Amino acid sequence: MAGNHSSPPSAEFNVITTFLDHPTFSCAQCSAVIALQDELISKAFSGREGRGFLMNSAVNLKMGRREDRALLTGVHTVADVYCVGCNHRMGWYYHKASEHSQKYKEGKYLLEREKLMKENNWKLDN
Repeated sequence: MAGNHSSPPSAEFNVITTFLDHPTFSCAQCSAVIALQDELISKAFSGREGRGFLMNSAVNLKMGRREDRALLTGVHTVADVYCVGCNHRMGWYYHKASEHSQKYKEGKYLLEREKLMKENNWKLDN
């Protein structure tokens, strides 16, 4: 699965379109797959525009510039992440946490709930 997508914004990207038979979260703007639901760590986070999901990994995202940002739990080094399909800001990537109790966030994604669609990929018995 994904990880650190740090190519410059002008680079060409191939959008991963599906994970067969796996429930996903997709971009609410363009429907690009962003993460497997299995990668969800917690729903108890806050983003810039409401609730956020802490995710272990994500795909189809490009990173903005790193910056130190004062968040509810202290100062973190983060980079905003953008959908490669439509360039919509989806949340941020945690590069570094200054407080020891927050180190578990490093290398994880905070994705804003309102910017995601939940795709369940239900199978119906015939």
